[in-house]
Amino acid sequence: MRCGFCFATFQDVKQTVLPKGHLPKDDALRIVKLLADAGFQKITFAGGEPTLCPWLTELIVEAKNAGMTTMIVTNGTGLSNSFLKQNREYLDWIAISIDSISPETNMASGRAISGNRPLSLAQYQLLIAQIHQFGYNLKINTVINRLNYLEDLNEFIRFANPKRWKVLQALPIVGQNDRKIDAFKISQQEFNFFLHTHRKLHHLLVPETNSQILGSYVMVDPAGRFFDNFEEKHRYSMSILEVGAQQALTQVHYDALKFQDRGGIYDW
Repeated sequence: MRCGFCFATFQDVKQTVLPKGHLPKDDALRIVKLLADAGFQKITFAGGEPTLCPWLTELIVEAKNAGMTTMIVTNGTGLSNSFLKQNREYLDWIAISIDSISPETNMASGRAISGNRPLSLAQYQLLIAQIHQFGYNLKINTVINRLNYLEDLNEFIRFANPKRWKVLQALPIVGQNDRKIDAFKISQQEFNFFLHTHRKLHHLLVPETNSQILGSYVMVDPAGRFFDNFEEKHRYSMSILEVGAQQALTQVHYDALKFQDRGGIYDW
């Protein structure tokens, strides 16, 4: 998919330190182990699209065996029955990125396979039913932007019945989405309008404004470096493989209190 508001394209990484676009499998597995050894309790494999990684299952198993709660954030296109069955023992959470149930809106935003085949409402419903059937914890991530902030997802979210519904304001990040983001940016008032439309789902809804997002995540880039977005652009640490997780983490901005304030700690 080619979401125009994506704030993690990593074209800068691919053009400089990582021409192949990802670490070798053994290095990626080492990163997971180093994070666990440093005391991280939960890990989320995101992207891009994590199910495109041929050794995703091995990363999940490595993380789970090291004692971490495991999650993936996916557009859902790679969640076949075989994937869901294969990973059930080691994968705790599946977060699906669903911004709209309108094919036209998803086409316009770029959330479509190869840019021209959006998932239908029926496909999303079937996918969610399969996730529940296999017993995964379900989370839904929705990026609120110019194209969907007027949409009413109440009925769909009630059907999906996720344990968490994270609602994020479309975030401009220099060097990642600055060429397209103007078409998707919304004001705080518009973001609040979406929240008000879904106020009866407050027990599920976890809103994150731009100010709450910036600096409140511990993130690792495809080259195995911590990075932050505190200044609305990516800043990278040295390689975790070279200096270790604890030293690398001191080289980026992470606000643990902001993480707590936005609801980052929950019963995972």
